[in-house]
Amino acid sequence: MRFVIIGSGRVGLRTARVLREEGHEVTLIERDANKVERARNDDFEVVEGDGAREEILKQADLDSADAVGALTGDLNVNFAACMVGKHYDCRTVLRIDEDYREEIYRKFASDVDEVVYPERLGAIGAKNALLGGNIRAIADIAQNLQVVELTITDDSPVKGYSISELSLPANSRILAFGKADEAMGIPLPDDSLAVGDRVAVLADFDVLEDVRRILVGDASRASAQAMTGGN
Repeated sequence: MRFVIIGSGRVGLRTARVLREEGHEVTLIERDANKVERARNDDFEVVEGDGAREEILKQADLDSADAVGALTGDLNVNFAACMVGKHYDCRTVLRIDEDYREEIYRKFASDVDEVVYPERLGAIGAKNALLGGNIRAIADIAQNLQVVELTITDDSPVKGYSISELSLPANSRILAFGKADEAMGIPLPDDSLAVGDRVAVLADFDVLEDVRRILVGDASRASAQAMTGGN
């Protein structure tokens, strides 16, 4: 696939490197001369200029691009780039920083295909390293929603239950299930829960502790409190 990334700072350049390693073609757009030189030294094709301007974006050949990733630290530039990308039928990904309010997020999210929070993704990785054990945050969906992966333990109250027998809090849903030695997939009603099996759950922050207690047991109480901010 072919991607156009606006911004060759820390987030943009790392994303471009990952895509290139996977065999994709990447063109970067950057207005800072020093960053342009750094990206070119890394053997990237770079268009120098303001990624919010259509005439600059056109130099990256949007007609042949599959997606546009607007990954600068400037939300207005990112949004403008995404709107141009939409005009060229590209998939659009908008970077937004953690300190923007929920209403700002909703305003922009409705006009693009995907919103990413680099700071939040980094925080999830750090949180998982601290938590360890049988609970792993996968993604923050919104300010009040998180996807977590939980591993069934010997202390689990539902060990031996089937998926259809589980009773989780109202503000939570099972998204995926995987046996200990298999990839995760769509949960089936007859899937049984054994030690080492994994369950991915979408839950409101307010009920994460209840979900943890039901699926994992009390042995990981301290970790779950760390995840939800409890004391």
